[in-house]
Amino acid sequence: MDDPVNAVLFMGMSLVLGVASRHLLRGTRVPYTAALLVIGIAMGSLAEYGTGHRLGKVGDGIRIWANIDPDLLLAVFLPPLLFESSFSMDVHHIKKCMAQMVLLAGPGVLISTFFLGSALKLFFPYNWSWKTSLLLGGLLGATDPVAVIAFLKELGASKKLTTLIEGESLMNDGVSIVIYMLFFRMVTGSSFSWGTVFKFLATTSLGAVALGMAFGLGSYMWLGFILDDTVIQITLTLAVSYLAYFMAQEGAADVSGVLTVMTLGMFYASVARTAFKGERQQNLHHFWEMVAYIANTLIFILSGVVIAEGVLRSDNILTHQENAWGYLILLYFLVQLSRVVVVGSLYPFLCYFGYGLDWKEAIVLVWSGLRGAVALSLSLSVKQSSDTSAYINHETGILFVFFTGGIVFLTLIVNGSTTQFVLQMLEMDKLSIAKRRILHYTKRQMMTKAQEVFGDDEELGAAADWPTINKYFTCLNNTDEEHIVEQIHLSDMRILLLNGVQAAYRGMLVDGRINESAANILMQSVDGALDFGPLSDWNGLKANLHFPNYYKFLQTSWFPQKLVTYFTVKRLEFACNISAAFLRAHRIARQQLHSFMGDNEIALAIINESVKEEEDAEKFLEDARLTFPEVLHVVKTRQVGCSVLHRLFEYVQELETVGLLGKTELVHLNDAVQNDLKNLLRNLPLVKIPRAHDLISSNPLLGSLPSAVRKQIVGHTKEAMKLHGVPLYLEGSKPNGIWLISKGVVKWRNSKRKLSFNPTFANGSTLGLYEVLIGKPYICDIITDSVVHCFFIEAEKMLSALGTDHAVLWQESSIILSKLLIPQMFEKMSMQEARTFVAESSTMSTYIAGEAFQLTDNSIGLLLDGFLKTLGSLEPITAPAALLPSNGKQLSYLVETRARVMLFNS
Repeated sequence: MDDPVNAVLFMGMSLVLGVASRHLLRGTRVPYTAALLVIGIAMGSLAEYGTGHRLGKVGDGIRIWANIDPDLLLAVFLPPLLFESSFSMDVHHIKKCMAQMVLLAGPGVLISTFFLGSALKLFFPYNWSWKTSLLLGGLLGATDPVAVIAFLKELGASKKLTTLIEGESLMNDGVSIVIYMLFFRMVTGSSFSWGTVFKFLATTSLGAVALGMAFGLGSYMWLGFILDDTVIQITLTLAVSYLAYFMAQEGAADVSGVLTVMTLGMFYASVARTAFKGERQQNLHHFWEMVAYIANTLIFILSGVVIAEGVLRSDNILTHQENAWGYLILLYFLVQLSRVVVVGSLYPFLCYFGYGLDWKEAIVLVWSGLRGAVALSLSLSVKQSSDTSAYINHETGILFVFFTGGIVFLTLIVNGSTTQFVLQMLEMDKLSIAKRRILHYTKRQMMTKAQEVFGDDEELGAAADWPTINKYFTCLNNTDEEHIVEQIHLSDMRILLLNGVQAAYRGMLVDGRINESAANILMQSVDGALDFGPLSDWNGLKANLHFPNYYKFLQTSWFPQKLVTYFTVKRLEFACNISAAFLRAHRIARQQLHSFMGDNEIALAIINESVKEEEDAEKFLEDARLTFPEVLHVVKTRQVGCSVLHRLFEYVQELETVGLLGKTELVHLNDAVQNDLKNLLRNLPLVKIPRAHDLISSNPLLGSLPSAVRKQIVGHTKEAMKLHGVPLYLEGSKPNGIWLISKGVVKWRNSKRKLSFNPTFANGSTLGLYEVLIGKPYICDIITDSVVHCFFIEAEKMLSALGTDHAVLWQESSIILSKLLIPQMFEKMSMQEARTFVAESSTMSTYIAGEAFQLTDNSIGLLLDGFLKTLGSLEPITAPAALLPSNGKQLSYLVETRARVMLFNS
């Protein structure tokens, strides 16, 4: 009986052989994964028929692994491989290529499954039922991520193509397992209606997405409480990948574990990646690279062992199937043909969506359709079931393993080993023109820097000469074809600047200036801008400066006003944080670009583009400073506080590096700084909006009223926080109250009066008061031009509190009218200046019908109520209206009805 301990020997030997293969094959064109598969086949063959003792303990270990349960094989190796692949994918490229991935993984796998199933039924002499034929077609119809990902990373294909192929293979894997589960149940006697099939597919796929998101969100929230323990953070990612897979496969009915882990990995890539900052993110990637390398090495060697064992142990059956090897070759060509059919039939759609697809990329997409360990494990499950099932005979199980193992071997050896030649033949293995131009310019800068260092090294300068030293600098030699890329282009310069902007965002995340959600949004805006011509990353951020539609729902009376105010201020704070980070990142990137390129005309053009892009961000922050200075103060306080603490942490590390601090002092100071950082992040400064009572009491209108009256009015005010673009009232509507603007800006709009300027009113303005006093509809629209904090007072409450003495209200209402109707005098005045001028330099008079009055040449009048006529004119003057002198002459006015006039001494 084989000793289970010998299984450890196989694992150790496999890793040693994997290390040796990677070391020896470096620099060659032999794919690492193909070499591992061959090694595995050799090990399996030797263990089965190698010696009289069958390799002793080594053979025992190999046989233990060869007999591994297929479900256990997938459960051990798939979670880390799938998570690492999904997590390492570029989020922006995933979004752009998602439609193409879904096409290839959905309709593509179905086309391939039915194509291969039909071929197996019609051309192979095994008398399989349609269900059995489609079962094997489903196993072979999807590319395998384990195989595809491994060889793509070796070849260094383009990011776009790698993302498409890798994403397709990940989705394919989940889809193929779902199809396998469906047809396997059909083969083993279960019956499905169309409704049952759709329910099964929906549960398997949508349930997996929901479960993966749940695990991702839960673990991400946990990561938020772990600030300075990289080991715990990384361990959590490993644990959650296995737990998610297990819960999907075993805990939830009919949910795909593969799709669950893939969703989990993509969630981490899009949302949780920024939870790991600086060195922690590097440590995380190094850890997962190591895990993926170990898992890949073991699974490909084990796949080879399983193929060898399966073929050799079934030799007796295969001898009765004389043409089995020939049909294997035929099946290989059918697999390639199915890939051609899939890509060809979907080609118009693949060209339309995402980044598109040219004919060269389509060829690579066809040729990269590898099969691997997942298909092999599923075929082993079929073989295992054939030993006990009445629906699948033993010979069919053996043939499933034989054909699947053969296709895995042929696609890895033939397609895998020749893909690099295909890329080379299609000239897709070279750097892009843009990257070659940047590389060429960088090499010239490196040469200049090397000569500067050589000239500055006075210590040994006399003992060395430049020609001898230069012979060792092969990295500075010109590469082929660099003579055609002498001049760096405008688009190349934009890429350099945007890369610098993204690097600055990462630095700000490490410093603590921005949080994870802001960093994700900022870096995704750069990813989007890289796809276009002129700088446009600010356009990608604009949507995050506005309030989402659900904030309008918060404006309803269902929600407490304090809660609405809190959420609105937090959103405004987030927008200010993004804008400030955008400005800082662009300034850092411009400095670096100028330092790298010097006074280059193209560099200066890009710098000017960057400066122009900043205008909107600067305007947004300036508006925020004027309307809600408390928000901007908190943003700056938080950013500077985190930045200072991070710099202190770096300073302590530097002191330890140069030997000025010992280990004990370093730990003590590090702990002190980390504790301060924790306290800052967990007790962030909050925006403190003054109490509503204090804001109302400080309003200029209410402040001028007697305390008893003011107290009565304050009790009837309603606080409100209005978003940008919301009307406070509309022209022609009934005046039901007045609005006191506490913070923010509103704009005036009238359909009849077209002014040469755009009137706006800010803090301290009283709006709607004039219409309430005259009892007529509102004469204009008042619409918020920013986030506005204001108070509403019902007209009846206001008027009843003052009784019959409305003089102070008429005086207040004249301020707004003066700024609208007499702009030559009031336009440039602030509200406080206008209020002071009205109080000190105006008089209000009331005239009855039939009276006349004169307007001197140094006075300006404002008709607040009633009708007037100028002497000698039949056309009436209707309130509200400005009464202006005519060419320095006195004007006489005749009162038609009772009129109220405000006179200003100009």
